[in-house]
Amino acid sequence: MRTDKIYLVGFMGAGKSTVARALGNRLGWRVEDVDDLIEAREHRSVPAIFASDGEAYFRRIEREVLAGLLPLRDIVVATGGGTFADPENRAALLATGAVAWLDVPVSHALARIPADGRRPLAADRGRVEQLYLHRLPSYQQAHVRIDATRPVDEVVERLLEWIGY
Repeated sequence: MRTDKIYLVGFMGAGKSTVARALGNRLGWRVEDVDDLIEAREHRSVPAIFASDGEAYFRRIEREVLAGLLPLRDIVVATGGGTFADPENRAALLATGAVAWLDVPVSHALARIPADGRRPLAADRGRVEQLYLHRLPSYQQAHVRIDATRPVDEVVERLLEWIGY
């Protein structure tokens, strides 16, 4: 797949931010992280946004931030874990770039997610698996599935092969 924009989607703890930086470095492309952009715009952390304004507010801001990225080219975008679960976001991403699902089993994601409150939706670890299963059908609509249990450099190589780089 030839493209000038790659969106990385997948569950929290899949490695989207890490892979985006490594991939962007290899391509010489700009890298943006949706959660980082939201925090910069709101001047507060994602957990603080969830705590004070709730998930619905966060998702609205997420859609607005994502809309600002859609026209950009030569960019790798690390989305939030729930970004691609939103039908409006999913349609926009699929229409404007190459969407790669960084897939890890929920057990693997849980091992990577710190239990320090930085991931508001992971606070109740018992509900994480339900959330994963709820989002799975959305992730499966990505253009490609990449096994993200592999080392970062292998994930990047697989992505580069996929886009024909």
